[in-house]
Amino acid sequence: MSSTDTVLPAAERPGAPAADAPTTRRGPLRRLREGRALPGLALGALCLSYACGAATGWGSHQLAVFMGDFGLAAAALAAALSCLVYGCTVGGHARPAWLLFGLSSLTVAFGNGTWGWYELVERTDLPPHSLAAYAFLLFAPLSITGILVLAQRPRSAAGWLCLLLDGWLIAGSLFTLSWSLALGRIAAGEGGSVLDLALKLAYPVLDILLVSLVVGLRFGGRDGNRAAVHTAMMALAVTVICDALFTSPALRSSYHSGELLDAGWFSGSLLLAWAPWSPRWRRPLREHPSAGGLPRRRVATTFSALTPYAAAAVCTAGILYNALGGRQLDRVVAAAACTVGLALILRQGVMLLDNLSLAQELAHKEAHFRSLVQGSSDVIMIAGANGVLSYVSPAALGVYGRDPEELVGGNLLDLVHPEDLDRVLGEVRRYLARVRLTAHRSPGTAEPSARVECRIRSGGGEWLHVESTVSRHRDGLILNSRDVTERVMLQAQLQHNAFHDPLTDLPNRALFTQRLRAALGTRDRQGGRGEPGAGIAVLFLDLDGFKAVNDSAGHQVGDELLVQAARRLQGAVRCGDTVARFGGDEFAALVCGPLGRLQVQELAERLRVALSEPYWIGGAELAVAASIGIAFGTPERGPAADPRTGADELMRNADLAMYRAKSEGKGRVVLYSPAMRADLERRTELDERLRVAVREGGFTLLHQPVVDLASGAVTGVEAHARWRSARGLLLTPAEFLRSAEHGDAATRFARWLIHEAVAAAADRRGLPSRNRTGPAPVPVAVRLSAERLCSPGLYETVAAALREHRLPPGELVIEVARMGPDALADELGRRLAALRRLGVATVLAGYGAGSGSLGALARLPLDGLKLDRTLVQDLGESALSRTLAGHALRLGRDLGLLTGAEGVDLPRQIAALQELGCRQGQGSAFAPPLDEARLRRALVRRGYPLPRPLGSLSARRAYLAADTRTSGCGEPPGERVAPHHGACDLPEHRAVAGPGGGPHGETAVPPA
Repeated sequence: MSSTDTVLPAAERPGAPAADAPTTRRGPLRRLREGRALPGLALGALCLSYACGAATGWGSHQLAVFMGDFGLAAAALAAALSCLVYGCTVGGHARPAWLLFGLSSLTVAFGNGTWGWYELVERTDLPPHSLAAYAFLLFAPLSITGILVLAQRPRSAAGWLCLLLDGWLIAGSLFTLSWSLALGRIAAGEGGSVLDLALKLAYPVLDILLVSLVVGLRFGGRDGNRAAVHTAMMALAVTVICDALFTSPALRSSYHSGELLDAGWFSGSLLLAWAPWSPRWRRPLREHPSAGGLPRRRVATTFSALTPYAAAAVCTAGILYNALGGRQLDRVVAAAACTVGLALILRQGVMLLDNLSLAQELAHKEAHFRSLVQGSSDVIMIAGANGVLSYVSPAALGVYGRDPEELVGGNLLDLVHPEDLDRVLGEVRRYLARVRLTAHRSPGTAEPSARVECRIRSGGGEWLHVESTVSRHRDGLILNSRDVTERVMLQAQLQHNAFHDPLTDLPNRALFTQRLRAALGTRDRQGGRGEPGAGIAVLFLDLDGFKAVNDSAGHQVGDELLVQAARRLQGAVRCGDTVARFGGDEFAALVCGPLGRLQVQELAERLRVALSEPYWIGGAELAVAASIGIAFGTPERGPAADPRTGADELMRNADLAMYRAKSEGKGRVVLYSPAMRADLERRTELDERLRVAVREGGFTLLHQPVVDLASGAVTGVEAHARWRSARGLLLTPAEFLRSAEHGDAATRFARWLIHEAVAAAADRRGLPSRNRTGPAPVPVAVRLSAERLCSPGLYETVAAALREHRLPPGELVIEVARMGPDALADELGRRLAALRRLGVATVLAGYGAGSGSLGALARLPLDGLKLDRTLVQDLGESALSRTLAGHALRLGRDLGLLTGAEGVDLPRQIAALQELGCRQGQGSAFAPPLDEARLRRALVRRGYPLPRPLGSLSARRAYLAADTRTSGCGEPPGERVAPHHGACDLPEHRAVAGPGGGPHGETAVPPA
């Protein structure tokens, strides 16, 4: 775009015809439809009909007299009623004026009615001093008072002086002319009484005064109905003109009712009747921009400025009339003319002083605005219709670094950045169109302004971000511009910070999600076209071992490691891919384009290798690994058609795959499969069912007796949780128990189990036990995993349960079911030591299965161990199982631990355990898990029969008696026992699946 291009198109310049602007002309039919012209047309038609009738003599003398008297009376009565009704219904300062206008019209109606009574009813001429004469005389004083009420009052003494001078100029001039024409002859040529002379002179004098007020006063219409005031003044002016014509001796001598002069009075009355109800209009308030919304000072109009000279001309015409007619100069005319001349001189002096004051005020305001413009920090420029700058404020030197004088005469568009030219011109055109629309819809309202932001070249050559307020100025534009470069840079920095990680400067989760949704939307719009397997892939990455580095080396080193990891990720991906940091040590990568699944897996493997290489920070070598999960969003396997829903589900899938990689050993890449989602939903459902069962009492507690293998006596019981189904059956909750090993619901389940077991043991202890009707108190064992024992608050739960139910700590045994990861070994040891200090016994259950059993015996404070059922079930047939179980029991005896076994279901297993020196056993060979009533009967019985031993009974008993505890707590076997958990599935009492089965394959507990 060249510098000669115009800023304002031709159709948008002031004065140019707008092609698309709606026309403001309205035809007669349209005005009639709107209804505003109908009353005016009806009024004009009525006045024209009366004038035509008066001009033709109404067809008969009687009708002419009737229309000349009672027709005028009816019109005046209509004006009186209209003004009185309007004055009574509206309020404000104009109310007394309309009431006075109504009274003045009422006097006219009374006068015309009286005149018609004499002429039509009495059939005589009007008497010289009738009531009609005095009624007509009251019209002028009442109208004058109403005019004074409506007139704008001057605000200063000079204003009052100018008002009086203007009034006398008009009144004196009219008086001079009237005296020269008629009043002088009336006063000098006719005799009679003083009252007759006063009445004859009062009419013209009052009319002159009324005309002077109508011409000289200003009527502001402060109530907004300026049309009503102006119409009323027009009606009074018409009436006064007719009165002046009637005062002329030539017309008065030949006047008769119903002639053409009555049409003027009739029109004046109808105008006054229509005046209060004329359509309202409000002239727009003219304001000065610097006045803060206050009206600017009124400048004298042409009419008010020419009023004194017109009055002097009228007075001169009266004097010339006497001089040219050869008449002697009357003293009244001379005196009136002198006073008019003196008033004119005084008025000119006042106007001169007023002009000097206005000139000083204008100079002061001009200096004030010039100082504001020159001292403003904003750059003010005025551009013509062709874009040429005609004025540039001095602030351009400080803002743009350019001399204002050099900019004047240049084109505004030459300063604008080429990339912003089209946008700036579009904004200006839209602004001008809005200005035209506003001017058409609301004429007279203030023009709107527009804000345009663009880049302008500074004197140093750099581009500055400038915000300009654009307004109309004559045929061009005025621009108020300010430098907003710092604000734009700050906004850009804030926007960057909102979508980027502050540490690594990578995109954050919000920007990553936005780009993923955009990629999915683009793919959906393309309809999934592309090579098979290509599409969108999301990779979630987590640094394995970063927490250890952060804890050992410090957070500053950890932050530096994250920065280096981010740089490695950026270097390993393609140019168009997105790498983001979600927080902590979690990263993500978005891969889009023609890449197959194999290529994405290779890319993920490269990322894993790059992140797993050693990091050198502060002279030290640090190492972490990476677990990566991949989820594909190709069209054939896309999560959803909606980009928002699809992005969220794709990120959840990648997150699931990443956590599966961590659970499978870390440092690997795992692809998402639908089975992961199904497994997560199943675990979530089971966790929810577990919470509901714990909260609503869906679990109940059974106890399995622990039997001494030497005597058959019951030495303890182990608590088993069972799920109460909807049919009232107690089901073995295999899946519930597996779900109870993880999550917050598992911790709540462990606390419930401890409370219920301790409460049941306390209840049994409170029963009488010295006779055969009450069970003997025995310890109760509760089996928990290592994770549950290390969970926060479990020790406090045990202590609170013992204290609440007043159960001795020696009657509670905590069994460790699984060792868990090696990282929990130290914490598990501390928790078990705390429980032993409390007085609670600790036992390692499930010994011989899994890993870590020997290390646990060496590191953990234990009171006993219990063989796993996998070693017990083949004791009768397998020599290997017998050898392994024997060595395990011998190791426990050597360490001074109380030995036991679980899963003892057959008599031959009891015999084999007796031969190997096992002290205690539990299983279905003695009793399955029992409810409270059956358990108490078993405890009252105090023992179970044992199978006949294979060897010498005395030797067997001596061997078992020699199995005493030589270390550990050093307590006799009868004082500290370690009962063990029974199997969830009882081999010899397994129920067949049927109506009593649970929804997850649970097994119904058989009757005892």
